[in-house]
Amino acid sequence: MKKIRIVVVDDSAFSRRTITRMLEGLDSVEVVGYAIDGEEGIQRVIALKPDLVTLDLEMPKMDGFTLLRILTTRFSLPVIVISALSDADKVFKALELGALDFVAKPSSTASVELLTIKEDLQKKVLQVLALKPGSRVRSLSGAEVPEWKSLVPEPAGKAGIGIQYALDLVAIGTSTGGPPALQQILSAFDQKYPFAVVVSQHMPAGFTRAFADRLNRTSVFDVKEAEDGDLVLPGTVLIAPGGSNMVFEVCGGQVTARIIEPSESDRYVPSVDVMLESCAGIYRKRVAAVILTGMGNDGSKGIRTIKEYGGSVIAESEETAVVYGMPREAVATGVVDRCVPLNRVASEIIHMGGFFDK
Repeated sequence: MKKIRIVVVDDSAFSRRTITRMLEGLDSVEVVGYAIDGEEGIQRVIALKPDLVTLDLEMPKMDGFTLLRILTTRFSLPVIVISALSDADKVFKALELGALDFVAKPSSTASVELLTIKEDLQKKVLQVLALKPGSRVRSLSGAEVPEWKSLVPEPAGKAGIGIQYALDLVAIGTSTGGPPALQQILSAFDQKYPFAVVVSQHMPAGFTRAFADRLNRTSVFDVKEAEDGDLVLPGTVLIAPGGSNMVFEVCGGQVTARIIEPSESDRYVPSVDVMLESCAGIYRKRVAAVILTGMGNDGSKGIRTIKEYGGSVIAESEETAVVYGMPREAVATGVVDRCVPLNRVASEIIHMGGFFDK
């Protein structure tokens, strides 16, 4: 098998050596070079033609964001950002600019602490193997989205007094490439529609609060990191906390979110399958599940349960998915109702819910 060629960009000599040792612990990886700043990073990329770059955002001379823009637009290179938890907002900016994923670096630079990222770093580097040869890592602002005409279903009703709309809940699951995709979808809604949104985005603990705050700034919905006991209300978006699962129960006639510890069998956390299976029996035909870009098959079991109870399923199409893993597995189940590019997901939800103008 051809090895993944990696260039490590980090201004800390200790971090470069440690990251290199962790990466070279994989038989399928070869670290072909390193750089101490953005300018040297460009030189190394031109000379060595790597398959992947790991990037620290805080660097002298050319900053990490400038280098990231160049790597993703000019060279179409996958980039994994390695950044501290305290820089969460910068991480999400990097993801919007086209970074494939990120690894949370501990605040301490002690060797024992830094080695705690080894498993996560190796796993995310191996995801590059799943990218199609020559595939372009897309950024939120620079993606070229194909034209697409939606098949408009029979409306469930027209806007007006006393109309019972078809959707009470939209449940979204995503992983790699998900943060910018979610921002694009939520910012596309022009008003607070009378449904709630719940999201399970694969993410480590400590990042989802900053992520929810960032989404809240660009959405008409009220977006927050879910807390145990939160009510699932129309016009709100609940983001499952990183490292935990989100499920639902009915208390006093209100649907309530419960935040629980993942089980040993949960391969992905927060689990999309666990979230979907929990809400299916409560909302039945009045829920739409949405599976967006991401590695693996999380969600493929949950959408079957959604369909068993009469709900609807949307999957992001291959032409816009940063990683067409989770959507592909969803489509393979045969229960997906609509497979649409990212820029049509919001309008498809509106159509499915019957939220039409008079």
